[in-house]
Amino acid sequence: MVINVYEAKTNLSKLLDRVADGEELVLGRAGRPIARLVPSTLPQTPRRPGRLGGTVWGAPDFDETPAEVVADFEGADSGSS
Repeated sequence: MVINVYEAKTNLSKLLDRVADGEELVLGRAGRPIARLVPSTLPQTPRRPGRLGGTVWGAPDFDETPAEVVADFEGADSGSS
């Protein structure tokens, strides 16, 4: 059975449910097959948080604002009027 593109766009959620249940669907134009929707073969395991633990770090002075920037914001004399 070939499902036309218009029907596929209109019923995409329902078609994806069918594919998730294991069905393979064929999409087509003017009755000619152009693509197949098949169930994913990728593992469905959830991502585990903390996999990069110990490999990512932040510099200890990351949040420190340079003194010249603080002076500019606080209106310290910059030599211009």
